[in-house]
Amino acid sequence: MQVIAVLSLKGGVGKTTVVLGLAGAAMQRGVRTLVVDLDPQANATVALQPAETSATIADVLDDPRRSVMRRAIAPSAWGDDLDVLVGAESNERHNHPEPTEKQLSRLDRALSRLTGEEGARASIAGRTTEEEEYGLVIIDCPPSLSQLTRSALVAADRAVLVTDPTIFAVAGVQRAFEAVQNERVQTNPHLQPLGVLINRVRSRSAEHAFRVAELRELFGPLVLTSVIPDRSAIQQSQGACVPIQQWDTPGAREVSAVFNGLLGRIMRSTGRHSPMAGAARRAVFRTDTPATG
Repeated sequence: MQVIAVLSLKGGVGKTTVVLGLAGAAMQRGVRTLVVDLDPQANATVALQPAETSATIADVLDDPRRSVMRRAIAPSAWGDDLDVLVGAESNERHNHPEPTEKQLSRLDRALSRLTGEEGARASIAGRTTEEEEYGLVIIDCPPSLSQLTRSALVAADRAVLVTDPTIFAVAGVQRAFEAVQNERVQTNPHLQPLGVLINRVRSRSAEHAFRVAELRELFGPLVLTSVIPDRSAIQQSQGACVPIQQWDTPGAREVSAVFNGLLGRIMRSTGRHSPMAGAARRAVFRTDTPATG
């Protein structure tokens, strides 16, 4: 099970778009996936349209027992192999600016209930699952560095840093990268930045070309080669509550190719939750070396 935190410390850059795009790519590939909607705005939950639950992520962070997890997870309306740990506005009560170690560990403890035999036959929203455990967990973080985002980084194997090609991009990426590095040093030595994904790029914009080049110059190979182009298909598919992979337009296919490539990079990487991650792969990496996937 790979646990991926998708974050940005600057709002409005399309973080949830990346979460949904990855979820659609994983579903298309048949990778059993759980989307954890940690953002109190709960936009991912709205788009994925899960079945009704008797609990939410806020309840899980109150009490990370397996029984509570079961009540807070539901299958997405998008199709098979995609479940949602549903978000809620009430989750804002867990977003403390100075959380304790116990508070930071609750999400990791909850996700650990999904591994091994303990999670293999869980009853989810009235549906008994006999499949293997999740191959991928995608966490949609809020755009702030408080308890919720930090708890995602404590639980994650890899972090995808999302930005857009604007004048504020460099500062936002720098803060997010520092947050990942700090959490790795303090609480989670297995955490690695998977890369910086630039969203909403217009190929004919000189300003966007300049900002993309600036990011590549400053952050080097940490910036992913593929960027997400600014296409109306993204908003259209989200408005229809369907995966971008099922929106049959040239723009949608262009965007889908980026998410398919990113998913491949994720699945090739290893972390503490991966069955391929042996003891040799669990060493603490140098803090100045980004993950190459």
